[in-house]
Amino acid sequence: MNYTKEEVLQFVSEEDVKFIRLAFCDVFGKQKNISIMPEELERAFDHGIAFDASAVAGFGDEVHSDLFLHPDPSTLSALPWNPDYGRMVRMYCSVCYPDGRLFENDTRSILKKAVETADKAGYEFCFGAEMEFYLFKIDENGDSVKIPYDNASYMDIAPYDKGEKIRREICLTLKDMGIDPESSHHEEGPGQNEIDFRYSDALSAADNALTFRKVVQDIAIHNGLWASFSPKPFDDKPGNGFHINISVRAKNGEEVNMESMIAGILHNIKDMTVFLNHKAESYRRLGSHKAPKFISWSSENRSQLIRIPAAQGEYRRMELRSPDPRANPYLAFALLIYAGLDGIQNNLKLPPAADINIYKSDKDVLDRFDKLPASRTEAARIAKNSEFINAHLSDAMIKTYCD
Repeated sequence: MNYTKEEVLQFVSEEDVKFIRLAFCDVFGKQKNISIMPEELERAFDHGIAFDASAVAGFGDEVHSDLFLHPDPSTLSALPWNPDYGRMVRMYCSVCYPDGRLFENDTRSILKKAVETADKAGYEFCFGAEMEFYLFKIDENGDSVKIPYDNASYMDIAPYDKGEKIRREICLTLKDMGIDPESSHHEEGPGQNEIDFRYSDALSAADNALTFRKVVQDIAIHNGLWASFSPKPFDDKPGNGFHINISVRAKNGEEVNMESMIAGILHNIKDMTVFLNHKAESYRRLGSHKAPKFISWSSENRSQLIRIPAAQGEYRRMELRSPDPRANPYLAFALLIYAGLDGIQNNLKLPPAADINIYKSDKDVLDRFDKLPASRTEAARIAKNSEFINAHLSDAMIKTYCD
């Protein structure tokens, strides 16, 4: 439900809300928050709530370190983990300077700008997320011991799959918060799980991805477990992927050349990889266990960087398989919108489909394909020198990721 400021104030008053969590994330997508009391909510809407930006990754140093959180009333959601009395709610925020200007490294605002750019060009992009995570056991101190919760494999059922109850609790909690999971199942790795989401607009999809990670971690702890979104927790087991499904439509109802959108993403994928895979361990995931290494595409082919799933009508989409769940969804979706627009507006052409199994192909076949960066260092170097990245991100953001 899209609340207005007045409706939020009324909800807080009538529903015995005692704490309001103002949420945002650092440049790497790690969620942050400050909780305020109901008496401060009017001030938050009118003037913002100050915080020390120098303590947040990518938000600057101690000089001129005051930034302000301005809550977005449309993101109001009641949180299911309540205090002893009263209710707790959450809103996502924009980050601004004291004079009201948007902070250039606020990634939620970066995504909003990308959405507005697409809208002015006559297009709307929609996203669906598929996020994988491991469930590990914990020790007496509540720390992960990196022992998988079960030894089940892909789409196993109980009693081999011990995560079914956890996934069900996660899905029901998300439903209570107004987020619609589409499906859930055990993944290939021991203790590895996946939950997929329905399509939504870019900003809602990114908000939901951030909420999802928080809900998974909280419910895991509540059940005596640890949820890990690490890209590659085991060298010899599948890594965790963040498969991003993307569709685009023209606002005037005309058919969009989806092939050009895909061509734009393929054309710019190396430049944006460090923002989709910002951990050094991310690059140990790529190239094994269905995680892509080569820049290629095909239909219904999980060995490719981009695949076109078997679907019709409104469910027709492309799936990008290289990002991992540590990526900042706001930044990822923003760059994918710009890359898709690049392809559409410049009528870029798709290379031939790679209708082969990449993992079983000979070297002379694979040598025909360009590769994703092999390390974080290489990905950072490419991004730093990229015209595409420099056109859409601030120098400060590029420096944070690339230096």
